[in-house]
Amino acid sequence: MIVIRPIHEQDREALWQIANQTGAGFTSLQPNRTMIDNKLAWTLSSFKQAARLSGAESASEPEQKNKLYLFVMEDTETGQVVGTAGIESAVGLDAPWYNYKVNKQVHASLQLNVYTMVDTLMLCNDHTGFSELCTLFLLPEYRHSKNGAFLSKSRLLFLSAFPELFDENIIAEMRGYCDDQEVSPFWEGLGRHFFAVDFTEADRQLMVDKAFIAELMPRHPIYTNLLPDDAREVIGVTHESTTPARYLLESEGFHYTDYVDIFDAGPLLEARVKDVRSVRDSRQYKVKIAESNTTDQRRWLMANNELAGFRCIMGNLSFEGLEFVKITNAQAAALNIEEDQLLRVVPLSN
Repeated sequence: MIVIRPIHEQDREALWQIANQTGAGFTSLQPNRTMIDNKLAWTLSSFKQAARLSGAESASEPEQKNKLYLFVMEDTETGQVVGTAGIESAVGLDAPWYNYKVNKQVHASLQLNVYTMVDTLMLCNDHTGFSELCTLFLLPEYRHSKNGAFLSKSRLLFLSAFPELFDENIIAEMRGYCDDQEVSPFWEGLGRHFFAVDFTEADRQLMVDKAFIAELMPRHPIYTNLLPDDAREVIGVTHESTTPARYLLESEGFHYTDYVDIFDAGPLLEARVKDVRSVRDSRQYKVKIAESNTTDQRRWLMANNELAGFRCIMGNLSFEGLEFVKITNAQAAALNIEEDQLLRVVPLSN
């Protein structure tokens, strides 16, 4: 069975192996040992602090402003970790969170009968404090049977269960377009002029300090009609491998509002948490455990209500009246849930 759960200390090497497959432009998870160690430590500390705030533990360390909740997808038959996905509680509190806002400028002259409207890019910090969906990656051999949608949307059930840990608004940065040689036309047309390295090196530097690189970028509006054609044409365009993730989030209620990444011009999607379909439509039922189910054959996401012990699976189920949901013994074991406990469920899709 495939299970989504919080990452553990023993998953360090698995996270390293996943990082070695992400590729250029996947800024939040690169094959850098220090980055992997820091990300794991950050996650473990975040879950610990969240548990403390819920009364499960006593205070033992300074409070973090921004927390990271990183989850892994595990194939329980093999014990292999095959994917990862995360949520940051509030971006931009520890270091500036930069984007370009795509605006329009009008230049007109009645005397000359000229009217011109052009797009501009303006560096901004408009999403400071928003929560962010991040670090979504699934090994290629598991990209089937709706596993990608399962991995991504499992985070939304965690959001639904623990809204107090997050902002009321949430964003997701989509990886921008790169060519077959992993070259970003947008970076080559703009960023390289202010930070004289190629995109791959800039991506590595970005792992260390995004704010440092952003400080070298222009602070005044950039007229996009002055950029090379190939750079201008990829503004707001999603990387081919990330396009399915964009469609998935848009089906959940996320939308593009003309903000793009300052390095590859990938689009930023946003939504109010309460309007996200899997949050809005999820419901809790008491559990009944049976040997088998009579179902409507739809795929459902199912999650327990534990914080550090969060578990989410995908599968079939059945309902008994308005109060109970019936699941199998195997499903209950995977969810670490017992009869009469509450189970949060939502259809995988509309």
